[in-house]
Amino acid sequence: MPSPFPGMDPYLEHPAGWMGFHNKLIGEIEGALNAQLMPAYYADSEDRVYISNESDPGRKAIIPDIKVVYTGRPGKRKPTGGNRASVGVAVCEPVTVTTLLDDEIHEPYLTVIERASGRVVTVIEVLSPTNKTAGSVGREAYTAKKSMVMRSDTNWVEIDLLRDGVPVFAREGYPPCEYLVHVSKRSGRPNGVVWPIRLQQRLPEILIPLKGDDPDAKLDLQPLLDAVYDRGPYSVKLKYKADPTPPLPPELAKWADALLRKKKLR
Repeated sequence: MPSPFPGMDPYLEHPAGWMGFHNKLIGEIEGALNAQLMPAYYADSEDRVYISNESDPGRKAIIPDIKVVYTGRPGKRKPTGGNRASVGVAVCEPVTVTTLLDDEIHEPYLTVIERASGRVVTVIEVLSPTNKTAGSVGREAYTAKKSMVMRSDTNWVEIDLLRDGVPVFAREGYPPCEYLVHVSKRSGRPNGVVWPIRLQQRLPEILIPLKGDDPDAKLDLQPLLDAVYDRGPYSVKLKYKADPTPPLPPELAKWADALLRKKKLR
């Protein structure tokens, strides 16, 4: 059963399930590119690794909020002494909390490699919630990687299918959008190409730049998302009767409600 949405499915954006979807989409992109690029080039996945600690704002996108469990026992009252034994002072009772340990986080991304030289010619990122969380270790690691690539001879591609969080690319100068693809070709910098995508639209076919004058590879994102949805548990896992997380703004929520009712999912 395909997704009821024509393009990106906003119910896939829930932080609790995002990494599973993210990893599957990375795998579909890798396969689609290798079908075009080999033997001159090949696409391969790599991991960006960093340590997330308890104070990292990005932990909310990785691990549920710290839980405080109330024991349910009212505080006892201790007598104050003297003839006032019937009068007491409330004493606090302990509660159980979860202490988060430092965690090694792996965020996969793709590289396109020239076979003859072994050189990375293009980096492809599919953003995660941690990359869009202000002040997080994940955002710091992402922006450091982007800055390094943008100063090099390597092409840069970033695919943002998340509405929530702080954008990693300026949103001025083009129409409003919920999702975004940005491609920075080394030979064209500082200019790049942006695909602004609305929720109601099909995901686009984008161009993946290669080395020198070699023609760009074509990457049609919609069939790849559809393949992830069809092969995964999403048709039975996603709860379309409820609102998505993060919620849609009123005008899009109205459109989504009509769409889901039409498809008898509400």
